[in-house]
Amino acid sequence: MRHRIVGKRLSRTTSHRRAMRRNLAASLFEHGAVRTTRAKAREVRPFVERLITIARAGTLHARRRVIALLGDRAMVDKEDPDEMADRTLIQKLFEEVAPRYVDRPGGYTRIIHLPERRIGDASEQVLLQLVEAAPAAGGEAPATASRRRRRAGRRAEAVKAAVGEQAKPDEGDEAGEPDEAPPEPAEAEPEATDEPDEAETDEDEDTTDAGKQSET
Repeated sequence: MRHRIVGKRLSRTTSHRRAMRRNLAASLFEHGAVRTTRAKAREVRPFVERLITIARAGTLHARRRVIALLGDRAMVDKEDPDEMADRTLIQKLFEEVAPRYVDRPGGYTRIIHLPERRIGDASEQVLLQLVEAAPAAGGEAPATASRRRRRAGRRAEAVKAAVGEQAKPDEGDEAGEPDEAPPEPAEAEPEATDEPDEAETDEDEDTTDAGKQSET
């Protein structure tokens, strides 16, 4: 019975399996991604995430624990492959890799299945790589983010757009024109003047002419 036995043997002895796990984890921290079989990636992934969780503390005790589990080795300079880098693998893990995931509660790696099969035994090939750091608040998710994160980002943008359209004023308000036409002003009454109207003056002239004729 397999009491308290976790993981697969992978057709290897205990020492060989531990060495393989350390080498894959070291290559992943050094290069950011490693191509291997699906079975190996599934066995190395928990070990890598445990190392990153320990390294997040950044203390001397955490550094000693990581060295005991992973070991330390010099890295090759990327610009000049014939030369060695100034810092070691543990220094890169504590100074560059672990600080990216300080605010991330786990899930530091991902497995991407590849369509090609390995020549020889036709085993499934995968790409084990470190995920990018979480985006800042209000920022866009990176292109390499998971589908769930991209969908959540699109939903958040749609909600913001809907709220913005509701709060947006009408076209009339933007142009400064009121929605309803203002009431027309009441007609002003004519002011009273001392001068008689033209019709009244004409009637007075007619009456005076008729009086003069009657007298004659």
